[in-house]
Amino acid sequence: GKIYSVNEGNYQKWSTGTQQFLHYLHEVDAQTGRPYTSRYSGCLVADVHRVLCKGGLYMYPGEQKNPEGKLRLMYEAAPLSFLVEQAGGMGSTGVEPVNQLIPKALHQRVPLYIGSQDDVTKAEAFLRSESPI
Repeated sequence: GKIYSVNEGNYQKWSTGTQQFLHYLHEVDAQTGRPYTSRYSGCLVADVHRVLCKGGLYMYPGEQKNPEGKLRLMYEAAPLSFLVEQAGGMGSTGVEPVNQLIPKALHQRVPLYIGSQDDVTKAEAFLRSESPI
């Protein structure tokens, strides 16, 4: 799908790679179906449900002051990643698959990029091309 969901109000707090990926989603390119349409409700479950139904990507990136992100691995990121993967999608921290993480703490936080395999892989490519925060 050509929908993305992220709180763009935090744009200035994101890493360069995340900002560049958002620019990529905004660019006009008929061949790739861009620009993507932004749909963000602020409700994680509702936004991921939309991604499951219509395709696209949900992002909750880490920020410069909190590179580990806000969402909790054990009861937000991992369960939703599992559901999306069962539907043929993908869940990632931007660096590695969420389902391959070994929790270090009950309330561990992680950045989250979740949705279609193509969109999540593209986001990871932008994040790999940057220097660390």
